[in-house]
Amino acid sequence: MSCNYADGLSPYEDKGKLGIPEKFDSLEEVAEKILTLSKWIKEAKHVVMHTGAGISTPAGIPDFRGPKGVWTLEKKGLKPQINVSFDDAEPTFTHMAIIALFQKNFLHYVVSQNIDGLHLKSGLDRSKLSELHGNMFIGQCSLCSRQYIRRKAVTSVGQRELPVDCPALKGGKLSCRGKLHDTILDWEHELPVRDLGLADIHSNVADLSICLGTTLQIVPSGTLPLATKRKGGRLVIINLQPTKWDKKADLVINTYVDDVMKLLLKELNTPFLPYDPKCDPTRQPLSEKEMWQEEFTKREWTLAPRVVNTTRKRLSHLETKAQPKPKKMKQKHQEEPSPSQLNSPGNSGCQGEGSKQLDMVEPVKVELAEEQCNGLKDEQQDDYVIVTEKITGKKLKQETLHMQSENGEVQSTTNL
Repeated sequence: MSCNYADGLSPYEDKGKLGIPEKFDSLEEVAEKILTLSKWIKEAKHVVMHTGAGISTPAGIPDFRGPKGVWTLEKKGLKPQINVSFDDAEPTFTHMAIIALFQKNFLHYVVSQNIDGLHLKSGLDRSKLSELHGNMFIGQCSLCSRQYIRRKAVTSVGQRELPVDCPALKGGKLSCRGKLHDTILDWEHELPVRDLGLADIHSNVADLSICLGTTLQIVPSGTLPLATKRKGGRLVIINLQPTKWDKKADLVINTYVDDVMKLLLKELNTPFLPYDPKCDPTRQPLSEKEMWQEEFTKREWTLAPRVVNTTRKRLSHLETKAQPKPKKMKQKHQEEPSPSQLNSPGNSGCQGEGSKQLDMVEPVKVELAEEQCNGLKDEQQDDYVIVTEKITGKKLKQETLHMQSENGEVQSTTNL
């Protein structure tokens, strides 16, 4: 339950803005915005959804910062009246609509802050999901980092060790000898590296990011959708409460998320897929070989060790560079030199072939080794200039390698 989860976290005062009043668009406004959103989805090449606690409230799981949220009521010394257990909760219409959008190729990735396991229960593929704050139905090995599905929600939070051995075998024979622990983050914990890496990649290559049921107050998960905006993509926010990024969004829809998804599926001509316990890994029948200890199964929920690098390469063709805002250069006032100054020996460098300044040039330090150029090209970094010098007698030979960030070509020019 959300209350038990919240109670298990360490004390923390700054929980963001709580109890912000909800607002609702009119039915006409919602219908018009859905038409716009469906048009953008059809046009987009890579769509990412960022989900928060607001998509799970129809399942009976309270949110945290809403008018009746866990932390909003906690500040008043109260508890939510409706609080379904994580074990009994089932995926909502929005969870299942996400599955339908995936099957029609309208959606390509989901980044979630939720720990309730409802994306897992909906049948969403692990390779399509980043769980930034953990999952109540997952245990992770302290040695090999493999993750395993549990049939019932864990009773601890804060990545605490559980009395369960890792079922993994090294080389198919020797036991891993690690212990499983819960994956739920406490306030001071770092986000899981692979999940965060994938979330960052997909947010950067997306040309449309859609935020569902989140006030986007938690960092860094709340700032990931802005990566899409910085790269020239569109940002859509669907939430009952105003968010800190509403002014940056291309479209804001204030109404119930389930209502939006119903209209969206209709506009995209996508049939709804109801929740099926047979597709729920926490409720599927298991053989004796698949069962493990303390409600854990041997079914993995693990992201491959190299998944971040392989995904970056696979999606590199979609990535575009952010366009920096041009900086205004302040021009300093300079006085015109007098005729006597122009004829002085110190200014002989302005007189064509009479210049002897090359004699005084000191060797320029090599800023980057030429061998690194290819590596930077593969990663599509910003422009780099590699400067080397060769001094023969009193002449300076400057070779400049300039990487063109737009088309990836490397040009070489030589100035004598």
